[in-house]
Amino acid sequence: MAVERGQSHSDDLLRDKAVNALSATDRNLATALVLGVLRWQIQLDRQIRVLLSRPNAKLDTEVLIALRMGAFQLLHMDRIPARASIDESVELAKQAGHHFASGMVNAVLRKLGAAPRVDFSEESIVDLALAQAHPAWMVERWINFYGLDAAQAICRHGQSQPVPTIRLASPAVEAELRAADIALEPGQLLTAARSVVSGDVTSTEAFREGRVRLQDEGSQLVAELAACASENLDQNEKKILDACAAPGGKTLLLAERNPEARIVAMESSEPRLEQLQKRLAPHAARIECRLADATALTEDSAFDLVLADVPCSGTGTLGRNPEIRHRLHPDDLSRHAERQRAILAAALRALRPGGHVVYSTCSLEPEENEQVVAAVLTATPNARAVPLEARIDALLGKGIVTENGAQRLRDCLTHEGALRLLPSRFGTDGFFIALIERTA
Repeated sequence: MAVERGQSHSDDLLRDKAVNALSATDRNLATALVLGVLRWQIQLDRQIRVLLSRPNAKLDTEVLIALRMGAFQLLHMDRIPARASIDESVELAKQAGHHFASGMVNAVLRKLGAAPRVDFSEESIVDLALAQAHPAWMVERWINFYGLDAAQAICRHGQSQPVPTIRLASPAVEAELRAADIALEPGQLLTAARSVVSGDVTSTEAFREGRVRLQDEGSQLVAELAACASENLDQNEKKILDACAAPGGKTLLLAERNPEARIVAMESSEPRLEQLQKRLAPHAARIECRLADATALTEDSAFDLVLADVPCSGTGTLGRNPEIRHRLHPDDLSRHAERQRAILAAALRALRPGGHVVYSTCSLEPEENEQVVAAVLTATPNARAVPLEARIDALLGKGIVTENGAQRLRDCLTHEGALRLLPSRFGTDGFFIALIERTA
C-alpha cells in the first residue's frame, strides 16, 4: 500500500524493523510477494480486468492489491495451495473493510485459478511489454536503441530477483563465509566480488563488522574505474569528492583504494546523509560527510577526482526496484537530464586541471547518459572525454578485473569510449560510465 501510494520504496520497506522481526521463512515470503507483485503488476492487472463484470471499473486500492497478491500466487508461485492464496486475499479485502468486494475477489481469483494458462507472445512492442510486464513506452525505446533481442533480455532481467552480490575485504573472508554455510560463486567481472548462491550473509560476523558488504558488481566497477583514474597522483596530496555519495558503498571503495587521500562525501538529503555518516563513521578521520547539493559546488579547482554517480531514472535497476516502471514517465527523463548536466558541469569546475570526473548512472536512457556528457563537453572547452579501455587494461593488470571480464567489458565500450552495461550482460544492474578530464 505504501509503494502504491508513493509513500516509500520497496527496498526500504523490506529492510525495516517489522520485516526483520519476521522468521526467515516469512521474511523471504514477504519479499517474494511484494517484489513479485510489483514486477508482474502490469500483466496481473490485465488478467484480472478481463474477469471483472465491468473491466473498466475503478477498484479500491486495497481490493486491487488483494487481487494482485492472490493472482501472483496463483500464476507465479507453485508452493502455495490455490485455496490458501484465494482465502488469504479474500480475508485481506475484509480486513480492509471491503466486505462486499471480498465476494468479488473470491469469484475473480477462482476463475483465474481455473482458467488455462496464457502463453504471451514477445514479437511486437505491445506483446513484449505485456509478456514481461513493462510499460510499452520503455520497451519501444529499448528496441529502438538496442534491438529486439537486447530489449527482450533487458525485460527478462527486470523480471528476475537479482542474485545478491558481495564485496570481500580480503580473500580470507571467503573462507570465513563458507565456514558459515554461505555458498558463493565468483563474480563475472571483479576478483573481489562474489555472488551469494545460498545462505544469509547479513547474519554473519563478517557482515556486521564490515569485512563483507552487499554491493552490486556494476556499482563496484564504477568505483574501481574512478579509483584507477587517480592512481598516478601523490596520495598525501590527493583530494577526492564523491558528489552524490549515499548510500556510501562507492565512497568506501574509493577510501580503500586511496588510503591516504582526503575524501569529501556529499549528499543533498538529510536522512540519507545521516545514514551515510553512520556507515562511514569508522573512516571519519579522513572522510568528511557534507550536506550539500552537488549542483551548487562552491569549490573551484579543489579536487583531483570527482565521482558523479548522479540521481537518475534507475531503469537499469528494475529487477531490484520494480516499482520504478510504474512511477516513471517519459517526461521525467528531460527533468533528470537537466539536473545531471548541472551536476556534471559543477563537478568539472571543482576539478584541478588534469583531474578527472567519473560520470555514472544506473539508467539505460541515452538522454541521461551520452547526451548529458556530449552537452556538457560542448559547453566546456577545457574538458575532454577519455576512453575507458586503458583503465580496463590497468584494472586487469592489477588483478582487479578478471581476464574474461576485461574482454567482455571492452565489448561494452561505446564509440566515444564510455561503458554501457546492459543489465542482461553480466547479471548486474544496468550502468553507464564515462571518464572526463579537465584539461586547463
